Amino acid sequence: MTKTIKCSDVGVDCDWSDSANTEEELMKKVQVHAKEHGFNTIPPELLAKVKASIKEK
Repeated sequence: MTKTIKCSDVGVDCDWSDSANTEEELMKKVQVHAKEHGFNTIPPELLAKVKASIKEK
C-alpha cells in the first residue's frame, strides 16, 4: 500500500502533499519539505502529528 500525507493534515496552511511506498521513504520527503517551513529537524510533538496523519491507499 502507498503511504500518503498532506501538510494541511498536520494543521499547516500548505498545499504540499506526497506519497511513497514505505513510511521511511515518505518521512525522508517530509523532512525535506519541513525545511521549507524553517525546520532543520522536526520537533518531537510535530513528528508525532505527522506520523499520525499518514494514510494508506
